[in-house]
Amino acid sequence: MKRPIIIAGPCAVESEEQIIRIAIELKKIGIDYLRGGAFKPRTNPNSFQGLGDLGIKYLLEAKKITGLPIVTELMTIEQVRKYADEIDIIQIGSRNMYNYELLKELGKYSKPILLKRGISATYNEWINAAKYINNGKNVILCERGIRSFDLSTRNVLDIQAIPYIKKNTNFDIFIDPSHAAGNDYMIEPMSLASVIAGCDGLIIEVHDKPEEALCDKEQAITINTLKSIMKKINKLLGD
Repeated sequence: MKRPIIIAGPCAVESEEQIIRIAIELKKIGIDYLRGGAFKPRTNPNSFQGLGDLGIKYLLEAKKITGLPIVTELMTIEQVRKYADEIDIIQIGSRNMYNYELLKELGKYSKPILLKRGISATYNEWINAAKYINNGKNVILCERGIRSFDLSTRNVLDIQAIPYIKKNTNFDIFIDPSHAAGNDYMIEPMSLASVIAGCDGLIIEVHDKPEEALCDKEQAITINTLKSIMKKINKLLGD
């Protein structure tokens, strides 16, 4: 079993200095892609909404300095047309899984699309959404937790999605334990469980100063914690 792709970085790009500082440290521990949110669709309109165009600019600068390819969410057709050629993996958030016009627009580009599962979407709805993107070409499915009756965690990580998608589709499947759990102490066990279940990648929220993060600080882990998780993954896989 090969090591899953590791995408890591802060929930939001907060400043140029912040994203470059974190990117340099993540590069040192061997992650594959740098993530960071420039456009932030928040449930609470009073929450930090991201830096927008400036956030993309800072991500591209971090890429230039570190060589790390970047992953970020785009929310509108206009944003896709403006930035699709500059982003290495375009993330589509759970809220936009049903935005079929946006998905069809993405199909015009050859870039990989990380399609997050809607918070209450069935497997079939998720798979069909992927097919709107040029019949599923270049799509990576991302399980990020589904809604439950229990409010003890942010969502519930559906690890069963991994074998289901593997058996019934040709899509790669990545796991986002951060949004599923909403609690930093759960990230390691959920990541390891997902690797054992056969996921192709992990996308994890990492911040060098989680207590100062402008959004989702409760689920952000430190760079040292991610380094430890990566070592345990390698041990699990016999590397």
